Amino acid sequence: MAAPNQPLRSRTPQDEDIPAVRRVPSAPPPTRERAPERVAARESAATAAAPARRRITFEMVFAVLVIAALYFGWRFPTQRYITPERGLGYVLGIVGGSLMLVLFLYSARKHFAWLSFIGPLVSWFRFHMVLGILGPLCILFHSNFSLGATNSNVALFCMLTVAGSGLVGRYIYSRIHFGLYGHKATLDDLRGGAESLRALSGTVSFLPELIARLEAAEKRVLASGPHLPLLNLVKPVSVALNALFARWRLHHYVRKALRDAARTSRPIAWQRKRLRRAANSYIDRRLVVTRRVAEFHAYERLFSLWHALHIPLIFMLIVAAIVHIVAVHVY
Repeated sequence: MAAPNQPLRSRTPQDEDIPAVRRVPSAPPPTRERAPERVAARESAATAAAPARRRITFEMVFAVLVIAALYFGWRFPTQRYITPERGLGYVLGIVGGSLMLVLFLYSARKHFAWLSFIGPLVSWFRFHMVLGILGPLCILFHSNFSLGATNSNVALFCMLTVAGSGLVGRYIYSRIHFGLYGHKATLDDLRGGAESLRALSGTVSFLPELIARLEAAEKRVLASGPHLPLLNLVKPVSVALNALFARWRLHHYVRKALRDAARTSRPIAWQRKRLRRAANSYIDRRLVVTRRVAEFHAYERLFSLWHALHIPLIFMLIVAAIVHIVAVHVY
Protein backbone atom coordinates (compact mmCIF):
# COMPACT_ATOMS: atom_id res chain seq x y z
CA MET A 1 0.00 0.00 0.00
CA ALA A 2 2.99 2.31 0.66
CA ALA A 3 4.28 1.98 -2.88
CA PRO A 4 1.11 3.16 -4.57
CA ASN A 5 0.83 6.08 -2.12
CA GLN A 6 4.43 7.21 -2.60
CA PRO A 7 3.95 8.66 -6.12
CA LEU A 8 0.95 10.50 -4.87
CA ARG A 9 3.05 12.12 -2.14
CA SER A 10 5.74 13.12 -4.65
CA ARG A 11 3.25 14.69 -7.01
CA THR A 12 1.28 16.53 -4.37
CA PRO A 13 3.67 19.52 -4.02
CA GLN A 14 3.98 19.84 -7.79
CA ASP A 15 0.24 19.63 -8.26
CA GLU A 16 -0.20 22.34 -5.64
CA ASP A 17 2.42 24.58 -7.26
CA ILE A 18 0.88 24.45 -10.73
CA PRO A 19 -2.51 25.88 -9.74
CA ALA A 20 -0.74 28.44 -7.58
CA VAL A 21 1.24 29.69 -10.55
CA ARG A 22 -1.86 29.79 -12.71
CA ARG A 23 -3.73 31.79 -10.10
CA VAL A 24 -1.13 34.56 -9.95
CA PRO A 25 -2.61 36.75 -12.72
CA SER A 26 -6.07 36.60 -11.21
CA ALA A 27 -5.03 36.92 -7.58
CA PRO A 28 -7.18 39.25 -5.45
CA PRO A 29 -4.66 42.13 -4.96
CA PRO A 30 -4.11 42.82 -8.66
CA THR A 31 -7.83 42.46 -9.31
CA ARG A 32 -8.63 45.00 -6.64
CA GLU A 33 -5.90 47.28 -7.96
CA ARG A 34 -7.20 47.20 -11.52
CA ALA A 35 -10.91 47.40 -10.76
CA PRO A 36 -11.24 51.19 -10.29
CA GLU A 37 -9.08 51.89 -13.31
CA ARG A 38 -10.98 49.40 -15.43
CA VAL A 39 -14.35 50.82 -14.41
CA ALA A 40 -13.19 54.38 -15.02
CA ALA A 41 -11.73 53.46 -18.36
CA ARG A 42 -14.83 51.62 -19.48
CA GLU A 43 -17.15 54.45 -18.45
CA SER A 44 -15.04 57.10 -20.12
CA ALA A 45 -14.39 55.00 -23.19
CA ALA A 46 -18.09 54.25 -23.57
CA THR A 47 -18.95 57.92 -23.22
CA ALA A 48 -16.25 58.86 -25.69
CA ALA A 49 -17.30 56.22 -28.17
CA ALA A 50 -20.96 57.30 -28.18
CA PRO A 51 -20.48 60.48 -30.26
CA ALA A 52 -18.16 58.64 -32.65
CA ARG A 53 -20.87 56.14 -33.64
CA ARG A 54 -22.84 58.61 -35.68
CA ARG A 55 -25.45 57.14 -37.92
CA ILE A 56 -26.00 58.35 -41.45
CA THR A 57 -28.28 61.39 -41.34
CA PHE A 58 -30.29 63.21 -43.96
CA GLU A 59 -27.92 66.17 -43.75
CA MET A 60 -24.92 63.98 -44.53
CA VAL A 61 -26.59 62.29 -47.51
CA PHE A 62 -27.89 65.62 -48.81
CA ALA A 63 -24.45 67.23 -48.57
CA VAL A 64 -22.83 64.34 -50.47
CA LEU A 65 -25.45 64.51 -53.25
CA VAL A 66 -25.09 68.28 -53.60
CA ILE A 67 -21.29 68.06 -53.79
CA ALA A 68 -21.56 65.30 -56.40
CA ALA A 69 -24.00 67.39 -58.46
CA LEU A 70 -21.72 70.43 -58.28
CA TYR A 71 -18.73 68.37 -59.37
CA PHE A 72 -20.68 66.88 -62.27
CA GLY A 73 -21.94 70.26 -63.46
CA TRP A 74 -18.51 71.88 -63.20
CA ARG A 75 -16.52 69.01 -64.66
CA PHE A 76 -18.69 67.87 -67.58
CA PRO A 77 -19.91 69.96 -70.56
CA THR A 78 -23.56 70.40 -69.62
CA GLN A 79 -24.04 73.07 -72.30
CA ARG A 80 -24.40 70.30 -74.86
CA TYR A 81 -27.66 69.21 -73.29
CA ILE A 82 -28.89 72.25 -71.33
CA THR A 83 -29.71 75.62 -72.91
CA PRO A 84 -30.89 78.52 -70.70
CA GLU A 85 -33.33 79.82 -73.34
CA ARG A 86 -35.39 76.68 -73.86
CA GLY A 87 -36.08 73.12 -72.79
CA LEU A 88 -34.61 71.70 -69.59
CA GLY A 89 -32.37 74.70 -68.98
CA TYR A 90 -35.32 77.09 -69.11
CA VAL A 91 -37.31 74.85 -66.73
CA LEU A 92 -34.38 74.71 -64.28
CA GLY A 93 -34.29 78.51 -64.21
CA ILE A 94 -38.01 78.69 -63.38
CA VAL A 95 -37.72 75.95 -60.73
CA GLY A 96 -34.66 77.51 -59.13
CA GLY A 97 -36.25 80.96 -58.96
CA SER A 98 -39.50 79.53 -57.59
CA LEU A 99 -37.66 77.60 -54.86
CA MET A 100 -35.89 80.76 -53.77
CA LEU A 101 -39.22 82.60 -53.61
CA VAL A 102 -40.64 79.86 -51.38
CA LEU A 103 -37.81 80.65 -48.95
CA PHE A 104 -39.72 83.73 -47.85
CA LEU A 105 -42.43 81.55 -46.35
CA TYR A 106 -40.03 80.77 -43.50
CA SER A 107 -39.65 84.45 -42.68
CA ALA A 108 -43.42 84.92 -42.90
CA ARG A 109 -44.02 81.88 -40.67
CA LYS A 110 -41.54 83.23 -38.13
CA HIS A 111 -43.08 86.69 -37.90
CA PHE A 112 -46.80 85.95 -38.23
CA ALA A 113 -48.32 83.61 -35.67
CA TRP A 114 -51.51 83.11 -37.68
CA LEU A 115 -49.50 81.13 -40.26
CA SER A 116 -49.01 78.29 -37.77
CA PHE A 117 -51.38 76.14 -39.83
CA ILE A 118 -48.70 75.67 -42.53
CA GLY A 119 -46.47 73.71 -40.13
CA PRO A 120 -44.08 74.08 -37.18
CA LEU A 121 -41.30 76.63 -37.33
CA VAL A 122 -38.57 74.00 -36.91
CA SER A 123 -39.72 72.14 -40.02
CA TRP A 124 -39.82 75.36 -42.02
CA PHE A 125 -36.32 76.21 -40.87
CA ARG A 126 -35.09 72.87 -42.17
CA PHE A 127 -37.04 73.43 -45.39
CA HIS A 128 -35.56 76.93 -45.66
CA MET A 129 -32.00 75.61 -45.61
CA VAL A 130 -32.73 72.80 -48.07
CA LEU A 131 -34.35 75.18 -50.56
CA GLY A 132 -31.51 77.66 -50.04
CA ILE A 133 -29.20 75.03 -51.56
CA LEU A 134 -31.48 73.42 -54.15
CA GLY A 135 -32.52 76.78 -55.63
CA PRO A 136 -28.98 78.01 -56.38
CA LEU A 137 -28.05 74.52 -57.60
CA CYS A 138 -30.82 74.65 -60.21
CA ILE A 139 -29.76 78.14 -61.25
CA LEU A 140 -26.14 77.00 -61.69
CA PHE A 141 -27.26 74.24 -64.03
CA HIS A 142 -29.54 76.74 -65.77
CA SER A 143 -26.50 78.94 -66.46
CA ASN A 144 -24.25 75.95 -67.33
CA PHE A 145 -21.77 77.07 -64.63
CA SER A 146 -20.64 79.91 -66.89
CA LEU A 147 -21.07 83.65 -67.29
CA GLY A 148 -23.40 85.31 -69.77
CA ALA A 149 -24.93 88.75 -70.24
CA THR A 150 -24.35 91.52 -67.72
CA ASN A 151 -27.79 91.30 -66.11
CA SER A 152 -27.52 87.52 -65.74
CA ASN A 153 -24.04 87.82 -64.26
CA VAL A 154 -25.26 90.32 -61.67
CA ALA A 155 -28.15 88.01 -60.71
CA LEU A 156 -25.80 85.00 -60.56
CA PHE A 157 -23.27 86.70 -58.29
CA CYS A 158 -26.02 88.05 -56.04
CA MET A 159 -27.42 84.54 -55.71
CA LEU A 160 -24.00 83.04 -54.90
CA THR A 161 -23.40 85.78 -52.32
CA VAL A 162 -26.70 85.09 -50.60
CA ALA A 163 -26.12 81.32 -50.66
CA GLY A 164 -22.61 81.72 -49.23
CA SER A 165 -23.96 84.07 -46.59
CA GLY A 166 -26.53 81.44 -45.65
CA LEU A 167 -23.85 78.81 -45.16
CA VAL A 168 -21.86 81.18 -42.92
CA GLY A 169 -25.00 81.97 -40.95
CA ARG A 170 -25.75 78.27 -40.54
CA TYR A 171 -22.32 77.77 -38.93
CA ILE A 172 -22.71 80.74 -36.59
CA TYR A 173 -26.22 79.57 -35.71
CA SER A 174 -24.91 76.16 -34.66
CA ARG A 175 -22.45 77.79 -32.25
CA ILE A 176 -25.16 79.47 -30.18
CA HIS A 177 -27.87 76.80 -30.38
CA PHE A 178 -28.17 73.24 -29.13
CA GLY A 179 -27.95 71.32 -32.38
CA LEU A 180 -28.93 72.54 -35.81
CA TYR A 181 -32.63 72.77 -34.95
CA GLY A 182 -32.40 73.12 -31.16
CA HIS A 183 -33.34 76.03 -28.93
CA LYS A 184 -31.02 78.94 -28.36
CA ALA A 185 -28.38 78.33 -25.75
CA THR A 186 -27.61 80.64 -22.87
CA LEU A 187 -24.36 81.21 -21.06
CA ASP A 188 -25.84 79.59 -17.94
CA ASP A 189 -26.69 76.46 -19.95
CA LEU A 190 -23.14 76.17 -21.22
CA ARG A 191 -21.64 76.77 -17.79
CA GLY A 192 -23.98 74.15 -16.33
CA GLY A 193 -22.69 71.64 -18.86
CA ALA A 194 -19.12 72.52 -17.93
CA GLU A 195 -19.84 71.99 -14.23
CA SER A 196 -21.44 68.59 -14.90
CA LEU A 197 -18.30 67.52 -16.74
CA ARG A 198 -16.10 68.69 -13.90
CA ALA A 199 -18.12 66.49 -11.57
CA LEU A 200 -16.87 63.48 -13.55
CA SER A 201 -13.24 64.18 -12.65
CA GLY A 202 -13.12 60.91 -10.72
CA THR A 203 -13.06 59.02 -14.00
CA VAL A 204 -9.46 60.14 -14.51
CA SER A 205 -8.30 59.61 -10.94
CA PHE A 206 -5.46 57.41 -12.23
CA LEU A 207 -3.73 60.68 -13.27
CA PRO A 208 -3.89 62.91 -10.16
CA GLU A 209 -2.18 65.92 -11.78
CA LEU A 210 -4.41 65.94 -14.85
CA ILE A 211 -7.30 67.81 -13.22
CA ALA A 212 -5.04 70.64 -12.03
CA ARG A 213 -3.42 70.93 -15.43
CA LEU A 214 -6.81 70.84 -17.17
CA GLU A 215 -8.28 73.55 -14.94
CA ALA A 216 -5.26 75.78 -15.59
CA ALA A 217 -5.67 75.24 -19.33
CA GLU A 218 -9.38 76.09 -19.11
CA LYS A 219 -8.58 79.37 -17.38
CA ARG A 220 -6.16 80.30 -20.15
CA VAL A 221 -8.75 79.46 -22.82
CA LEU A 222 -11.43 81.54 -21.08
CA ALA A 223 -9.06 84.50 -20.75
CA SER A 224 -7.78 84.34 -24.34
CA GLY A 225 -8.73 86.76 -27.08
CA PRO A 226 -9.22 90.53 -27.16
CA HIS A 227 -11.58 92.05 -24.62
CA LEU A 228 -12.52 95.22 -26.50
CA PRO A 229 -16.09 95.08 -27.88
CA LEU A 230 -15.02 95.94 -31.44
CA LEU A 231 -12.23 93.33 -31.51
CA ASN A 232 -14.44 90.74 -29.85
CA LEU A 233 -15.44 89.51 -33.32
CA VAL A 234 -12.01 87.89 -33.81
CA LYS A 235 -12.10 86.21 -30.41
CA PRO A 236 -13.28 82.80 -31.77
CA VAL A 237 -10.03 82.46 -33.72
CA SER A 238 -7.90 83.21 -30.65
CA VAL A 239 -9.96 80.88 -28.46
CA ALA A 240 -9.76 78.07 -31.02
CA LEU A 241 -5.97 78.35 -31.28
CA ASN A 242 -5.55 78.37 -27.49
CA ALA A 243 -7.87 75.38 -27.09
CA LEU A 244 -5.99 73.47 -29.78
CA PHE A 245 -2.64 74.17 -28.13
CA ALA A 246 -4.02 73.20 -24.68
CA ARG A 247 -5.39 69.95 -26.11
CA TRP A 248 -2.01 69.07 -27.62
CA ARG A 249 -0.19 69.77 -24.34
CA LEU A 250 -2.63 67.77 -22.23
CA HIS A 251 -2.60 64.81 -24.62
CA HIS A 252 1.21 64.88 -24.50
CA TYR A 253 1.12 64.89 -20.69
CA VAL A 254 -1.28 61.92 -20.59
CA ARG A 255 0.89 59.93 -22.98
CA LYS A 256 4.06 60.64 -21.00
CA ALA A 257 2.47 60.11 -17.57
CA LEU A 258 0.96 56.75 -18.52
CA ARG A 259 4.22 55.63 -20.11
CA ASP A 260 6.10 56.43 -16.89
CA ALA A 261 3.44 54.79 -14.71
CA ALA A 262 3.41 51.65 -16.86
CA ARG A 263 7.06 51.02 -15.97
CA THR A 264 6.23 50.50 -12.30
CA SER A 265 2.62 49.29 -12.42
CA ARG A 266 1.63 46.16 -14.32
CA PRO A 267 -2.13 46.91 -14.18
CA ILE A 268 -1.55 50.32 -15.77
CA ALA A 269 0.66 48.70 -18.38
CA TRP A 270 -2.12 46.26 -19.24
CA GLN A 271 -4.79 49.02 -19.46
CA ARG A 272 -2.53 51.73 -20.86
CA LYS A 273 -4.24 52.25 -24.23
CA ARG A 274 -7.71 52.18 -22.71
CA LEU A 275 -6.76 54.63 -19.96
CA ARG A 276 -5.19 56.93 -22.51
CA ARG A 277 -8.34 56.96 -24.64
CA ALA A 278 -10.47 57.64 -21.58
CA ALA A 279 -8.26 60.53 -20.40
CA ASN A 280 -8.03 62.09 -23.88
CA SER A 281 -11.81 61.83 -24.32
CA TYR A 282 -12.38 63.57 -20.98
CA ILE A 283 -9.91 66.32 -21.94
CA ASP A 284 -11.57 66.86 -25.32
CA ARG A 285 -15.07 67.09 -23.88
CA ARG A 286 -14.01 69.59 -21.21
CA LEU A 287 -12.14 71.77 -23.69
CA VAL A 288 -15.04 71.74 -26.18
CA VAL A 289 -17.46 73.00 -23.53
CA THR A 290 -14.94 75.57 -22.25
CA ARG A 291 -14.37 76.79 -25.79
CA ARG A 292 -18.11 77.24 -26.34
CA VAL A 293 -18.38 79.27 -23.14
CA ALA A 294 -15.46 81.48 -24.17
CA GLU A 295 -16.82 82.04 -27.69
CA PHE A 296 -20.48 82.49 -26.83
CA HIS A 297 -20.72 86.30 -26.65
CA ALA A 298 -18.54 86.72 -29.75
CA TYR A 299 -20.76 84.41 -31.80
CA GLU A 300 -23.88 86.18 -30.53
CA ARG A 301 -22.46 89.45 -31.81
CA LEU A 302 -21.43 87.84 -35.10
CA PHE A 303 -24.90 86.37 -35.59
CA SER A 304 -26.52 89.78 -35.04
CA LEU A 305 -24.13 91.33 -37.55
CA TRP A 306 -24.73 88.53 -40.06
CA HIS A 307 -28.50 88.92 -39.75
CA ALA A 308 -28.22 92.65 -40.40
CA LEU A 309 -26.22 91.99 -43.59
CA HIS A 310 -28.15 88.95 -44.83
CA ILE A 311 -31.49 90.74 -45.20
CA PRO A 312 -30.21 93.49 -47.56
CA LEU A 313 -28.45 90.82 -49.63
CA ILE A 314 -31.76 89.02 -50.11
CA PHE A 315 -33.50 92.15 -51.36
CA MET A 316 -30.57 92.85 -53.67
CA LEU A 317 -31.00 89.33 -55.08
CA ILE A 318 -34.73 89.91 -55.64
CA VAL A 319 -34.08 93.12 -57.58
CA ALA A 320 -31.34 91.48 -59.67
CA ALA A 321 -33.56 88.48 -60.45
CA ILE A 322 -36.46 90.68 -61.54
CA VAL A 323 -34.17 92.73 -63.80
CA HIS A 324 -32.78 89.51 -65.30
CA ILE A 325 -36.24 88.04 -65.99
CA VAL A 326 -37.50 91.25 -67.57
CA ALA A 327 -34.37 91.63 -69.70
CA VAL A 328 -34.59 88.04 -70.95
CA HIS A 329 -38.28 88.11 -71.89
CA VAL A 330 -38.58 91.70 -73.16
CA TYR A 331 -35.30 92.18 -74.95
